[in-house]
Amino acid sequence: MKRIAALTMVRDDDRFLRLWVAYYGAAIGKENLYVWFDGLDQDVPDFCEEVHTAKIEHVVADVHAGDRRRIDYLSARAAELFAAGYELVIGTDVDEFLAVDPACGQSLSEFLSGVETSLPSISGLGVDVGQKLDSEAKIDWERPLLSQRSFAKLSTRYSKATVLTRPVAWGSGFHRTRSGNFHIVKDLYLFHFGCVDLARILQKMGEPGLVAEGWLRHLGKRAETIKLVGKAKARDFDKTVRWARCVQNIVRPPYAWNKPAMFEAKIVVRIPDRFSGMV
Repeated sequence: MKRIAALTMVRDDDRFLRLWVAYYGAAIGKENLYVWFDGLDQDVPDFCEEVHTAKIEHVVADVHAGDRRRIDYLSARAAELFAAGYELVIGTDVDEFLAVDPACGQSLSEFLSGVETSLPSISGLGVDVGQKLDSEAKIDWERPLLSQRSFAKLSTRYSKATVLTRPVAWGSGFHRTRSGNFHIVKDLYLFHFGCVDLARILQKMGEPGLVAEGWLRHLGKRAETIKLVGKAKARDFDKTVRWARCVQNIVRPPYAWNKPAMFEAKIVVRIPDRFSGMV
């Protein structure tokens, strides 16, 4: 199997970081995880004991400038990991989890090791998990998230260039690479959990630091995902993801030839029970 690393950057989010470390640690080994803490004021939690960690200085900036700074830094670190002998580098935000369809019967490392491509990145189809307020309670963080959430928006925003196959620079937020197209691989998904709990979103909207850096609009979009999940009729997952993957691999927005598009469709699916214990 290929040698695979995973990296992320985090600030004030031990809750998702704990899940990120547990998930990717089980998938590829904690010794292959790299976490940068955004701020010298950050504490490295005990559960990161076997993980490669470092702190960098936090620079106060608006959302877009901050995202660009973070991705430039992580792209450079990914290049160093390739130079150190890694063959694939996974890059995600701390609330994003790359998962193989359980029906495949393969682990993440087995699956990724078997993907053949000449492109600089591998993508999973974006699945933006929401909260159906009339039937799903506040998240219990001690239980698997997908055992408590069953509905999601299929999102081009989260069909990210998550896995690098060689040292190229990511675009902001891992949404693309700055050289080469992307390919969304069959049976591979990127689950985003930023919209998984309305109470958490509202709490963050009240945090002065995030407000000062311009996060209100971004957090408002997450609340909109919850609203959509609550009102839209959920479609069959397996049939719909086949269509969405085909469309996103072909269609591009006019302003970005190497990002996926889906005709502005807002599609909600019901996540199959086979995923329930994964994350």
